[in-house]
Amino acid sequence: MDNRTNVKARYWESMEEDKVKCTLCPHGCVINNGKFGICMVRRNVNGELIASGYGHTISLTMDPIEKKPLFHFKPGSSILSVGPNGCNLKCMWCQNWQISQKKVITRFISPENLVNMALREKSVGVAFTYTEPLIWLEYIVDAALIGKPKGLSMVAVTNGYINSEPLDELLNYLDAVNIDLKSMFDEDYKKYMGGTLAPVLNTIKKCSERIFVEVTNLIIPGINDSDEHIHKLVDFIASVNPTIPLHFSRYHPYYKMDNPITPEKTLLHAAKIAQEKLKFVYIGNIKLPGFEDTKCPVCGNMLINRTYYFTKKVGITEERKCSKCGADIDFVH
Repeated sequence: MDNRTNVKARYWESMEEDKVKCTLCPHGCVINNGKFGICMVRRNVNGELIASGYGHTISLTMDPIEKKPLFHFKPGSSILSVGPNGCNLKCMWCQNWQISQKKVITRFISPENLVNMALREKSVGVAFTYTEPLIWLEYIVDAALIGKPKGLSMVAVTNGYINSEPLDELLNYLDAVNIDLKSMFDEDYKKYMGGTLAPVLNTIKKCSERIFVEVTNLIIPGINDSDEHIHKLVDFIASVNPTIPLHFSRYHPYYKMDNPITPEKTLLHAAKIAQEKLKFVYIGNIKLPGFEDTKCPVCGNMLINRTYYFTKKVGITEERKCSKCGADIDFVH
């Protein structure tokens, strides 16, 4: 049976006494022989770092690409979605903590079989998602090497917590990402997520230079809902590229966090601030009229109408222009 239990990990250093240091993400885990890194999918086996989670999946399903959310990358399409068991952050409000924060039973799917499934289901590609896919670097690369020549797009929905060198390699294989920018304050990353802010900002910048990017911000009352935070978030994204779609998402109490649900007025206020500097602003996890649709930032013409996950292109041409004013629209068909 092919389960590839001994795939050697990329990005690590040997240390004394059979220890290894993982250099995939900013944690830089020093791992004793027989132990795992914080992500739970990289293990020291006799002084070598093994990608022990390679191909071991916790979910496999066809999703609307808007569910990622990716609104400007092949809108209206469906994509095969898959994820690993593990994560390199410890967010106190994690909506998927049962599969990201503890070991669960997994199913091995080889990259060859993953690609064949995507082709059989007429998927536009593969979305690596649900938990933290960048800890699956070796698997993503192997799937992309097989799938991209066959016309499949490779997508990641990620916390962006990765070092620059492995990110540079990975960007050779990915086509689009949605990056979860959780806060603009480093102290929040340290207190609530067990990480730091700078690597995530670096990931957004690097990705925007090479592939298609959208950003999600989950607004949590009492943590990142202040005007100061929203302005810092919007200013940063605008400085990278004001056409990057920003998704504000409604928080619901979960896992270790019992802060109250995000009020509708907070989401609307954040969107109003963002619309002053960004071309495309959306609100998710709640149905608010007009905040799922895409309109031309020049003339206001309806480009794409969305009702939940039903998507209809109504005002965008095949040449990626507004059908009314002819403005260029930065979409990927």
